[in-house]
Amino acid sequence: MRSRAIKETPAKQAHRGAAAVDLTRAAPAFSLYGEASAAADADFVHIEDIASRSQRYDWEIGRHVHHGLCQILLLETGEVAYRLDEAAATAASPCALIVPPATVHAFRFTPGAVGFVLTFAESRFAHGSPERRALVEAAFAQPAVLALDRGDPTAARLGRLIEDIAVEFRLRGTGWTTVVEGLAAATVALTARQLAAGLRDDASSREGELYGRFRALLETTYAEHRSLGWYASALGVSESRLDRAARAIAGKSAYAATQDRLLLEARRRLAYIAAPATKIAYELGFRDPAYFWRFFRRRAGVTPSEFRRAAMRRAVE
Repeated sequence: MRSRAIKETPAKQAHRGAAAVDLTRAAPAFSLYGEASAAADADFVHIEDIASRSQRYDWEIGRHVHHGLCQILLLETGEVAYRLDEAAATAASPCALIVPPATVHAFRFTPGAVGFVLTFAESRFAHGSPERRALVEAAFAQPAVLALDRGDPTAARLGRLIEDIAVEFRLRGTGWTTVVEGLAAATVALTARQLAAGLRDDASSREGELYGRFRALLETTYAEHRSLGWYASALGVSESRLDRAARAIAGKSAYAATQDRLLLEARRRLAYIAAPATKIAYELGFRDPAYFWRFFRRRAGVTPSEFRRAAMRRAVE
């Protein structure tokens, strides 16, 4: 099983309904697509087959967002044109799509696609052991696509876990909620393991584990502009050790990872939130909006205002 980076390429023409989204207005928020949004219950967990909802909408799930909810979409047969934040591409089965909370996403499936969508409250596993919290943070640090190999035993395990959750939901026998709790936790753990391992097949498990912990910590502190030394100290390793793990797993330095995460959030907010760039700069921890402007231009190659205008143009093309 391999995890692959999401390429920012146009989806296939046949799937343009999922790729062409309107960035000029806020994405609607739902608990489940088409249902009124509400505060996520700490124990919320839900699973359904892809057809049960998408078939009602001509196999197209429009752009929307879930607050406080994590999703894993398992596609067993068919194809899906997806948009995850700004990235758009087409994925063939078998694969799994990882959708963190607050990610603007949209899907268009080929008619008759088979699979499941598992949704659960991020806080469901946030109050357990530190290991469990770290697993959730690592698995949902950023949107991702896992290309699954039908002959890979680990891929088969992940598929069976999600299918077993669906069975428990359907039968609802004695103790079914306890069974679902265990199966969901195992699904998250296996997803986090495969995301870390799949980024670089030749990376050691120790490097993958360290980089996973680093990503989980970064996800909660990227707007604090912490130094590499601070992250290394918090993780109990040297700066050079952390940097080696980042280069082995992600193919870039640990510092570059912190900057890329900050840039991702800036791009996301500029595209989807109708707030002045100055306000976004302060929200992302920049004391001087002028420094935010220089940071964004250096990392993205365009100014924040140029990026926003381009995003709006792409939405209507």
